[in-house]
Amino acid sequence: MGVMENRERPLAVITGASTGIGLELARCCAQGGYRVLIVADEPEIENAARQLRQEGAMVESVQADLSLAYGVDELMAAIGQRPVAALLANAGLGLGRAFLDQDFSEIRRVIDTNVTGTLDLIQRIGKGMRARSEGRILITGSIAGFMPGTYQAVYNGTKALLDSFSFALRAELKDSGVTVTCLMPGATETEFFARADMLDTKVGTEKKMSAAEVAKIGYDAMQRGDGDVVAGWQNKLRAAISSIMPSGALAEQHRKMAEPGTAKGSAAH
Repeated sequence: MGVMENRERPLAVITGASTGIGLELARCCAQGGYRVLIVADEPEIENAARQLRQEGAMVESVQADLSLAYGVDELMAAIGQRPVAALLANAGLGLGRAFLDQDFSEIRRVIDTNVTGTLDLIQRIGKGMRARSEGRILITGSIAGFMPGTYQAVYNGTKALLDSFSFALRAELKDSGVTVTCLMPGATETEFFARADMLDTKVGTEKKMSAAEVAKIGYDAMQRGDGDVVAGWQNKLRAAISSIMPSGALAEQHRKMAEPGTAKGSAAH
């Protein structure tokens, strides 16, 4: 009986799932009756799998670097011939500091993770979904995609591409049985800012939504088949402003948020 149950549970694949929003999205999927396959390019993915198993989830984990074509191959091999009911494309890297001061190999890795690997995976899994006329795709974009990212120029650029791409893909898949949802969180309480070297910035120190809250908003929108959802009222406000405010002014506003050395006193603020 147990084995049959396993087989009948739809499969959800969640990338960037070792911490933060990705881990919380995996938790939402498991609680929603999916069997989950979680992916990240770091060993912490095993801890995440253990944690979810203790909560009763059916979990497989894959450690693969999705910025590389063979990382995407490794993930596809782990999926095998199984139909993917939901793809939650959440893997993303940030990179703070001024563009001309960044290491180009790091810039390339951000683009290859956030854009190249994400699109490769969506195309490979999306073809199977379209052929079966069913499936859900959730893309973690960002409200960062609405505004030029002074001191986060490459990151915001990748999110602008994902936000734009998800709306276009949704329109292409209209009436196909496959839904595309773009989750656009604002600043969220995750390890993102530490990894992006942004703890000494205003946005790195201000109060943020929890990853669990953001994930739940995204998961519910995906299950409803909504086109997009912005997490947090302040972010909704920022998104609305950014659609009517000139890009030059937005870029200047972003400088105040992300410029190194703009944090107040301590990280506790």
